[in-house]
Amino acid sequence: MAELLHITERAVWESARPSGRYEMSTRGRTLAEEGFIHCSLRHQLPRVAEMLYADTAPSRLVVLVIDSERLSAPVRFEPPVPGEVCGPGTEEFPHVYGPLPVSAVVAEEAWPGPAGEAG
Repeated sequence: MAELLHITERAVWESARPSGRYEMSTRGRTLAEEGFIHCSLRHQLPRVAEMLYADTAPSRLVVLVIDSERLSAPVRFEPPVPGEVCGPGTEEFPHVYGPLPVSAVVAEEAWPGPAGEAG
């Protein structure tokens, strides 16, 4: 299993669960608008959380732990587009090119976890 992480507002995740599909790409942008769901690897998550959710109380956030083997949509590791929130660089981020089935989420973690890290 490749572990992919996606940070989101708890209310957004909870509202998606009954449908069985999560379709938000990133804060304020849907899968339909963006074309994919932004994800992170564990070491990338603190930077992403700071850029997207610095103004959000940690208790309002949740980290979705996704089992990539449970996805039917393709996952591509791609560099950020210049000017995107994570900035230019050579590090690639996982992108899920389709809806996220609720069944692919194998854990939900509070943000921040122990010592300010997810988990």
